[in-house]
Amino acid sequence: MRNKFLGTGEKGYHPIRKIMVCISGLRYAIRYDFSVSYKVLLSISTLVACFLLRQWIDFLLIMAATALMLIAEMFNSAIEALCDFIETHENHKIKVIKDISAAAAGISILLWGTILIVELSRLWAVLCA
Repeated sequence: MRNKFLGTGEKGYHPIRKIMVCISGLRYAIRYDFSVSYKVLLSISTLVACFLLRQWIDFLLIMAATALMLIAEMFNSAIEALCDFIETHENHKIKVIKDISAAAAGISILLWGTILIVELSRLWAVLCA
C-alpha cells in the first residue's frame, strides 16, 4: 500500500489486503502471545454465555472491553518488540518507554477484568435463578 506521506510502497488502496493484514496480526498475537490468547479465550466463553442467555448489553460491554484490552495488549507487545529491536543492551530510556506501555496495557486489563468479573457474577445469578 502506498504511504502518502513518504511516497513509498505500491499504488492503490486494497481494502481486502488491509483486512487480511489485520487478521494476520491478530492471529499472530493470539498464537504467540500467551497474555493475549488466554484473555481472548476467556472473553469468547463469556461472550457465548451472554449471547445464549440473550444478555445483549452485557454482550456489547464485554466485547468493547475485550477490544480495548486487545488493542492495548497488542500495542504493548509491538512497542516492546520495537524497543528490543532498536536497543539490545540495557537502556534506562527504553525501560521507561516499556514501563509506560505496560502501564497502559495494565490499566486496560484492570478495566477488562473488572467488567468480566461483574458480568460473570450477573450471569451466574441469572443461571441460578
